[in-house]
Amino acid sequence: MKLAVQEQLVPGRTLQEKFAFATEAGFDAIELRGKGDLHFAGRLPELRRALTDGVVMPTVCVEMSHFIGDFDAGRREDAVRQLRSQLTVIGELGGIGVMTPASWGQFSLRLPPFEPPRSPEQDREVLAEALAALGEHAGREGVLIMLEPLNRYENHMVNTLAQAAELCSMDSVRVAGDTYHMNIEEDDPCRSLMDAAPYLAHMQISESNRNQPGTGHLDWAAQLATLDAIGYDGYLALECRLRGEPEIVLPQTAAFVRKFL
Repeated sequence: MKLAVQEQLVPGRTLQEKFAFATEAGFDAIELRGKGDLHFAGRLPELRRALTDGVVMPTVCVEMSHFIGDFDAGRREDAVRQLRSQLTVIGELGGIGVMTPASWGQFSLRLPPFEPPRSPEQDREVLAEALAALGEHAGREGVLIMLEPLNRYENHMVNTLAQAAELCSMDSVRVAGDTYHMNIEEDDPCRSLMDAAPYLAHMQISESNRNQPGTGHLDWAAQLATLDAIGYDGYLALECRLRGEPEIVLPQTAAFVRKFL
């Protein structure tokens, strides 16, 4: 397994500077963020230069205001359009793929008004439709679209690895796990990782409190041993809040995680 860190967490003015810091701190790659309005495609000149200079950028974490599970059809269509573009860009960079939740902050079954405007069956239909289109495009680009389950307070459609795996209808649609969300939703995170193994393409890591690993109560030894046991050889990408200055925290975090690899 290799370590990545999201670009916004790393000091530096350019991706080259960020990557130099990250590798010195003990990371192997930079995870990019994909904003909407085709912003990510607009970064192609920057990303091409970084690639030429040896920056490793395997994955993109979507950062948009609306997602493939939006209640509004127009916003869903735009989310698919944005993700198609991001898949094309990461394909050109020789990366692995792009991850997205079904939605974020749109609705929670645990907060008022409790009743969403769409049935679970309709939720599944819109997600299946979007993932089919994105999966076909990802397949043509030689990359993956990866569905990330979020916890019940941030999303009402896909909360567990098993729910995400059920939507993997083709080889180019896979699952991205996140230890923070898993801590809330999975009865047994290690068992869930084992069950999702055939579909698991990426992992994001942060603590139970959404800060860096080592500041909360997650059983890192058990979860990372499980990933090793199922043959997971992808990236562990740091996505969290940093408790402390990055110059100090990031090397400590890389060293902490590597103790269990």
